[in-house]
Amino acid sequence: MKQLNEGLSVNIKTDRPVTFVARRNFLKSAGMTTIAGAIFLAGCDKDDDPVMAGDNVDLGMGDIGILNYAYALEQLEADFYIRVVDTIFSGATQKEKDMLMAIRDHEIVHREYLRNALGANAIGQLEFNFSAVDFTNRASVLGTARTFEDTGVSAYNGAGTLLKEAANLLMAGKIVSVEARHAAAIRSMLQANSTHFAGDDIINANGLDLSKKPSEVLPAVQSFIKNKLTGSSLPQS
Repeated sequence: MKQLNEGLSVNIKTDRPVTFVARRNFLKSAGMTTIAGAIFLAGCDKDDDPVMAGDNVDLGMGDIGILNYAYALEQLEADFYIRVVDTIFSGATQKEKDMLMAIRDHEIVHREYLRNALGANAIGQLEFNFSAVDFTNRASVLGTARTFEDTGVSAYNGAGTLLKEAANLLMAGKIVSVEARHAAAIRSMLQANSTHFAGDDIINANGLDLSKKPSEVLPAVQSFIKNKLTGSSLPQS
């Protein structure tokens, strides 16, 4: 059993300028600084490690693989929102700008937290394809944001049952709760003063969020990622 990065600190790295003033407060409120030193990857050996060979990325096995799966999704979201804020769509209100900047900052924290927690087991930096997104158009940006946030929530929900270590499950639970807030915020931006923030397309008859396995999520996001993600070694149950 291997413990990763005791006393972990999160360093924000991006190739674009980021005004990040809420990082410390977010980490404190999310409880991540206290669990950062308690990330465990159970039953890990060299065969569990992820592999990046050119454009092909094998996420790995066990908890390493699931955390790399989450890390890949957080890379995607962070890169997307950095671009959104850098080229804010025409007609955006100050409230919308503030909301998107806050979401960007959270996604960067999630990305960097997972990268540091995984350490040497982390996959490398992915490359993205946002050619289908018109970053100057509100509907295109918010429609893509809704897809990413809804997908992220369902992905964490589905991955939770695949994690073996309680500390990793706790971390995932803290992240997905924030992702769900993002999803609700984006949906409210698209349809204000409605029930769209928790629509029946994402909440089932029992009042529960959707849950999707990696085998469902990876194909759904692959068109936005230039690297070929392989999750064939991820746990199935």
